[in-house]
Parts: sequence; C-alpha cells; structure tokens
Amino acid sequence: MPKRSRPTSSPALAGTALLEALLGGWRALTRLEVDGFAVQRSRGVTRRANSVVPIDPPTDTAALDAALTRIESLLGAAGETPTFRLFTADGLDHEPVRAALTQRGYDENAPVHILLRPLVDLRIAPDPRAAITVGSPPENWLEASWRLAPRPEDGARETLREIMAGAPAIYLALTDPASREIVAVGRAALVPHRRRTIAVLDQIAVDPGRRREGLGRAVVRSLLSLAAVQGADLALLEVETGNTAARALYRGEGFTPSGEYRYLTWP
Repeated sequence: MPKRSRPTSSPALAGTALLEALLGGWRALTRLEVDGFAVQRSRGVTRRANSVVPIDPPTDTAALDAALTRIESLLGAAGETPTFRLFTADGLDHEPVRAALTQRGYDENAPVHILLRPLVDLRIAPDPRAAITVGSPPENWLEASWRLAPRPEDGARETLREIMAGAPAIYLALTDPASREIVAVGRAALVPHRRRTIAVLDQIAVDPGRRREGLGRAVVRSLLSLAAVQGADLALLEVETGNTAARALYRGEGFTPSGEYRYLTWP
C-alpha cells in the first residue's frame, strides 16, 4: 500500500463519520440497510459484526416502531434474535431508539468506551522486534491471534479471517527471540473517510504468561507509528468498561474518550 501524505492537523471525528469508521474497521460479512438501520450479520461471530446499528433511524415514533418490528421479523425468519448497538457521542442521538427497545423489553449491557488519539506529528518508532504485514492477514499472524484469543463459536476462525480481510490493515506480531514464538499481536484497520485515513486498532492480544512485560504497550505504539506512516491522522479503538488494565494502557498512550456504545439484547 503506498504511503499517503498526512494533513497538518487532525479534524475531529463525530456523528455518523465516527460510527462508520468503527463499522469499517470491523466490517461485517453482510450489511443490509433497513429503514435507517444497518443490519449486520457474520455467522454469529463477534457482537460487533452481528449487531443492528442506527445510521439514520426514523424520528417518527410510529415509523420507528414499524422499523424495529421489521428488523425483528427479518432476523427472526433466519432464526436469529436482534442485538442492537446504540452509541452515545457527539452528533449521535440514539436515545429514542433506546427508549423504544427498553419498552419492548430489551436489556441494556455495560458500556464499551470509544477512545481517540490524533496521530499528527507522532514521534514513535515501531518496536524493532515487530514483524509487519500491510494488506490481508498473514497465516502466521492468524495462527498466533487465534492461539492468544480463541473464540467459542463454530467456524469462528475462518469467519474472523473473512471479517479482517474486509478492510486493508496493518498486522503486527512480536516474537520472543529465544523461543521464536509470537507472544503478542495487534491490528490497525486503515479506514478511508473522505480525504483522510482513520486507523482502527483491535485484536490486541498478549500471551498470558508474558503479561506485565510491556508487550501490549509495544504493540500499541508500533501500530500507531505504522498507521501514521500509512497516512492515518487519527486512531480509534474500543475497550470494555471492565478491562481496567487496557484502559490504563490506552490512557497512558494518549487516547482520550470520544463516546461509548451499549448493546441492547433480548433477554
């Protein structure tokens, strides 16, 4: 992928642009537009890629109720129960959808935090141990990522490969020089937005036996550096409320809150 020139400032990312950057970084296998909602499906692997997201939902109460009924019927016909993903951020007002779903009996889950970091004038070099691939995920990276963070769903490994291949990305692995085994991995999807590139970091995982050695920090710093070289002027990531260690790490690397989202699920 050719190196892109970077702008001299990092304009804010808010509203639908923020939402679409996150969806573009973890692109569902199928996306159906239904009455202002993006209905995403990916064989049930990861809630992010199997959620219903309001893009431009109806403002009229009756029209909104009809849209929700249609979505429930569409997914119900496929034997699936909808999981809605509602955002709270500048320029996004999903409260009417939240109120309608709560009235229908949906349960609201704990928040997932959206963090942002400008990359303009970044002065960090990648870790010298890093093996780097830009484009599609390499086999050894996929193998290590699965070993460090397996998932229980049937066919999850192949589905994850297809999801990640949906966007060009930087794949980074840190290898232990003695064992020659990959001990930490990370990914930065490169999402175009108008004349900009947004880096969406995810799939950051460290061997449980090698934690507290700074490997997670090395992965994050390296991904930020490499994303900046590729022309990204802004980095985004998502972190769950209960992951206090990761939240502290990202805060220390200059990430600041930009919003949050919650899943609403049928009990």
